[in-house]
Amino acid sequence: MGLRAATSRIYRGEISADIVGRPKIWYTISGLLLALSIAGLLVQGLNFGVEFKGGSVFTFKAPSASIEQVRTAVTDGGAHQAIVQKAGGDWRVTTESMSSSHVTEVKSSITQELRVPAAKVSTQVVGASWGGEIQKKAWQALAVFMVLIIAYLSVAFEWRMAVAAVVALVHDLVITAGVYAWVGFEVTPATLLGFLTILGYSLYDAVVVFDMIKEVTRPLGPTSKTTYSEAANQALSSTLVRSLNTSLVAILPVGAILFIGTTLFGAGTLKDLSLALFVGMIVGTYSSICVATPLLVQFKEREPKYRQIRENIARRERNAAKQVTTTKVKAGAGASGKPPAETAGDDDPQDDPPDDVRGAVTVRKVVQTGSRQQPRRGSRQQRRGGGK
Repeated sequence: MGLRAATSRIYRGEISADIVGRPKIWYTISGLLLALSIAGLLVQGLNFGVEFKGGSVFTFKAPSASIEQVRTAVTDGGAHQAIVQKAGGDWRVTTESMSSSHVTEVKSSITQELRVPAAKVSTQVVGASWGGEIQKKAWQALAVFMVLIIAYLSVAFEWRMAVAAVVALVHDLVITAGVYAWVGFEVTPATLLGFLTILGYSLYDAVVVFDMIKEVTRPLGPTSKTTYSEAANQALSSTLVRSLNTSLVAILPVGAILFIGTTLFGAGTLKDLSLALFVGMIVGTYSSICVATPLLVQFKEREPKYRQIRENIARRERNAAKQVTTTKVKAGAGASGKPPAETAGDDDPQDDPPDDVRGAVTVRKVVQTGSRQQPRRGSRQQRRGGGK
């Protein structure tokens, strides 16, 4: 019940989460995710599709055939490397790049052994050089995208925001690629489209947060009572619910395509795109909130202007603490009936004289301050005798 109430208050914007103030937690999580992703890329590697590495693709329908029967039919035709996949009711077999005559032999073997009409067997041959050209174009598109993003953010905001956004984008790309490596999904042109889409989506979240931070931190000056970190956290909290709602609305249909479309309806051509979008949207939302914003705050806090604001606030807090301490000391001295100086200097109770000695000293002072009396020289009879 307590968690539910706290979640509702955060959703309504009544309380804010200290996201900017805990960068070590987010950097640790991101570091673990990046380490797992890089390990997957090094150990498993990406499963590039035929469009990138070249090869031959045979697509046909054989509802009663098994995977072993399909692989046997293709290898009997002369193919050496056959990757068999089933998407819905269609079989998709990928082999090495072959000549047109060799493709005809494999097609004939499929027709004879699986009893599939020759007209129902679709073939596609991609050369290795053409696949290499596709990879080159993909890297060029990614580089141009990054350059345009850096230029836009540097002009619209500043270079620190551009660097933070690019770090978040690279963070999203590496983690998404690592998921592809561990899962083993084939990387196709649709996957590249998904990568570019998630980069734009992640950038959208970062721009929304940065724009709010820019508006909130603009009035900060030497006399401000709020540091840049506190103001940025307030701006992030005000956009947190909107970012989460937007991400949730976008992730739900993508998740439906990935989990329902590919498993129940066999939409194999969409799984590459949907996986990239699903993972990228989740990681992109996380990085724009928990990676890009704390990194930007760390950059900005090093500027002389915002460092001076923090020092001024710390100095005012120290002065206020001293005033509170002085007020408490004076109040305690007034309650004990002693002046402040005497109270402050009376540190050792052993130096005080006993009560009877202090009383004698007080009486002596009173007697000395009264009218002085001459001492009597003798008794009355002695004075009379002296008069005779």
